[in-house]
Amino acid sequence: MKDTIMQRTAATLDRQALADVYERYSHDIFHYASRLLDDSNLAEDCVSETFSRFLQTIRGGSQPENVRAYLYRSAHNWVIDHYRRQPRPDYSLQEDLHTDPENNPLQQVSQAMDRQRVRTALLSLPADQRQVIVLRFMEDLSHNEVAQALGKTIEATRALQHRAVSALRQMLAE
Repeated sequence: MKDTIMQRTAATLDRQALADVYERYSHDIFHYASRLLDDSNLAEDCVSETFSRFLQTIRGGSQPENVRAYLYRSAHNWVIDHYRRQPRPDYSLQEDLHTDPENNPLQQVSQAMDRQRVRTALLSLPADQRQVIVLRFMEDLSHNEVAQALGKTIEATRALQHRAVSALRQMLAE
């Protein structure tokens, strides 16, 4: 009920309501973006752009049906756009990996490659499956919360999750 009231008030561009929306969701959006980007500065940029797009949408006369879902979708789109603009990573060993004898360069490179492999596999999933995986397992939302964020039924999100996990297994096994 409170979300609906806050959403309606935000639609009228009430400053306090917009601040409430930001305070309520910015932390979650930041963590969502941080997990996908692995960079807190980029995650901050993503949050800024996400809320800027939200404000532009409201100013344009549109009202997102589900503010939380809209914000996650907008952040997700920003992350995808960011990765599309990036060149493919170079996995060569760098000189600075050898400076600390306590670090195992092979292990560091292997972990970085594994993270990149998982991130690439995740990004190759269809958008709805990717969102379910990130929200469910990385953001640790319940099935009900994921369904609300995506505007789908719990059964639909469970089916998406099953297909996504199966697809990830297959991609990572190859």
